[in-house]
Amino acid sequence: MAYADTSIPAHPSGAQALSDSAACGLLRREDARLLRGQGGFVANRQVPGMLHAVFVRSPHAHARITAIEASDALALPGVRAVLLPEDFVGLRQPRVNALLPGMCLPQAELLPLDRVLAVGAPVALVLADSRQEAQAAADLIWVDYQDLSPVLDFAPDSAAETLYPGMPSRQALHQHIAVGQLPKHAPSAAVQLGLPRVAASPLEPRAALVQWDEAAQTLSAWLSTQTPSRAREDLAHALGLAQSQVRVVATDVGGAFGAKASVFAEDLMLAWAALRLQRPMRWLASRGEDLLAGTHGRGSQLQGQLWLAPGSPQFIGLAAQMQFTLGHWLPFSAAAPLRNATRILPGPYRVLAQEVQAEGLLSHAAAVGIYRGAGRPEACVLMERLVDEAARRCDIDPLALRLANVWAAEDLPRQLPSGEWLDRCDPSALLLRAAERFNYTERRARQQAVRGDARTLTGLGIALYVEPCGQGGESVRLTALEGGGYLLATGATAQGQGRETAFSLIAAEALGCAPGEVEVLHGDTAQCPAGIGALASRSTAIGGSAILAAAAELKQKLAEGAPRPCTVELFHTAPNEAWASGCLMVELHIDRDTGAPTIKDVVWVDDAGVLVHPTLVHGQLIGGLAQGLGQALMEKIVYDDSGQLLTGSLMDYALPRAEDMPPVHIESLPTRSAANALGAKGVGEAGCIGLPAALLNAAHDALAQIGITEAQLDFPLSAPALWRAMQAAPASPSSSL
Repeated sequence: MAYADTSIPAHPSGAQALSDSAACGLLRREDARLLRGQGGFVANRQVPGMLHAVFVRSPHAHARITAIEASDALALPGVRAVLLPEDFVGLRQPRVNALLPGMCLPQAELLPLDRVLAVGAPVALVLADSRQEAQAAADLIWVDYQDLSPVLDFAPDSAAETLYPGMPSRQALHQHIAVGQLPKHAPSAAVQLGLPRVAASPLEPRAALVQWDEAAQTLSAWLSTQTPSRAREDLAHALGLAQSQVRVVATDVGGAFGAKASVFAEDLMLAWAALRLQRPMRWLASRGEDLLAGTHGRGSQLQGQLWLAPGSPQFIGLAAQMQFTLGHWLPFSAAAPLRNATRILPGPYRVLAQEVQAEGLLSHAAAVGIYRGAGRPEACVLMERLVDEAARRCDIDPLALRLANVWAAEDLPRQLPSGEWLDRCDPSALLLRAAERFNYTERRARQQAVRGDARTLTGLGIALYVEPCGQGGESVRLTALEGGGYLLATGATAQGQGRETAFSLIAAEALGCAPGEVEVLHGDTAQCPAGIGALASRSTAIGGSAILAAAAELKQKLAEGAPRPCTVELFHTAPNEAWASGCLMVELHIDRDTGAPTIKDVVWVDDAGVLVHPTLVHGQLIGGLAQGLGQALMEKIVYDDSGQLLTGSLMDYALPRAEDMPPVHIESLPTRSAANALGAKGVGEAGCIGLPAALLNAAHDALAQIGITEAQLDFPLSAPALWRAMQAAPASPSSSL
């Protein structure tokens, strides 16, 4: 594996970005606590009298419960309680963010009394003195099920009535955006493709420890979450408590990627039980439980059509029809993938008219929520496939077609015809610099020279993307301490991104002090102001801008003679949404005999605006690229026709390993964001957005070398899938001899 960063920009005030040695020093101090085994993960926390929780889960995708027998489980030593559906009457599903116009969904029962709606849905909660005793008891609970027919993903039947009684439509979510009139003649290109469900697979599965203090009438919850303030609101609402009675702590979180952005049924059931039994209790999900009952990502079917003006390379029309599977319940941000995909199209390109339609469909399967990218990869892969297909059909070089249709830097930022505001960027510069680093012209000529004669097919793929990086605002409380130094408490959180380092750098530069003089607190609602959390690549652009505003105000107060301790607390709202951008070019080799794909190398020119800490940015880019690689080449959640999960462990669900990473050459070509004072854009999701699209284009390009131009390729691009596609190659004259 090889990768490199160049062209690192200056820090916002003009000072150079932190040197690598200094940056590494800060990171080492930050990580030392974890290396000493002093982590703050939920699994590290012990509370006197703590019970251990295990959930009994449904083996059916859709069934009626006729009886539950738990007497044998209760008789086991160490078992303290078995809670059944009737013990949770009154608990409702958590709220859903109404991101789409007209979106109004009822809050259904959290745990239906007489039915199960997905494989893995919780049916009972066992509490015991040890995890082993709880598991042994869970294995003895007998449930009588009457099997019912499940509604599968993208089925024509409706699952809405069984999930949300009274909802007449099979659509739970829908969005329609129309600008101008589409051309009447046939489209220049049309594509369809599928993105299967994938699993976020963080290092730390979901976890919760909940404790009720009867004397203080307060609930403390240690959660593996990326949104502690939101979790506090949902717990308080579910339990009928004031928010001031609930404390949520998320110190060290071993990865999230969107899969820990909502509270889950297990979190609410545990809190409900802790309040009523007045015992602390902890639940640590297994990897299998997360694959089975955690939220999945992606899960969409996409179609699109692109029109070029007759005799011209100009885009004049775009149509898209998209379906997103939702599963059997809606997490807080369930509408985000659909909304993002519709509002991003047509990406960085100028198109005269567009019509984009999308719908979300319920099914008897695990819920689908946000996952690193959340609709951005869908928009990118659909648009980039259309551009490549149009280039092939019109006999135009794919790079030249893109250059003819992207927005010019001098025209940005601007409000688009769809109503979206596109941030400052330079798509042409990204394309040209990537082509230069990639030696695009030379590689294309070399590819055409061999054209299908070799035993290895070579495909070149391009993906150009823009990505919105979070809207709204973030909270901060910044205090100049009496004895010197500063205490910064933020509503943003972290799951391993090194956010403490970046935030201390922003504050230190604005205050004129050393980064080591700024202590950063996050993830604890008792110590930090209520905030949004970490998602949508928003934390540096929005959370960092909030810190910048607070530091400026605090510095002015101190300059005017305000005594220490002196505090500034504010909620800063960004006037616009930052949009990052970038271009990836890849060379993909496909073995003619086996279909095995090999990525020769990747060139990536990224625009994340002002880089506060280049080393952390590099880590985020590489991490996102690894997850994009997994989605593109190997990851796929699979259910059978009865709704049973076939990929319930890492023996069946493939994740990328270090040896799967190709050589990667990364260069920063930034344009300062016009959306915030910091000038920063998002970076964490970019690799998941651009790489799958570039690889899919490269695979189609490779197959075209042997005359395969109508292949239906869906993710993942596995060796068997590519081998099957190659079997449609036209027979050569000598093949019949």
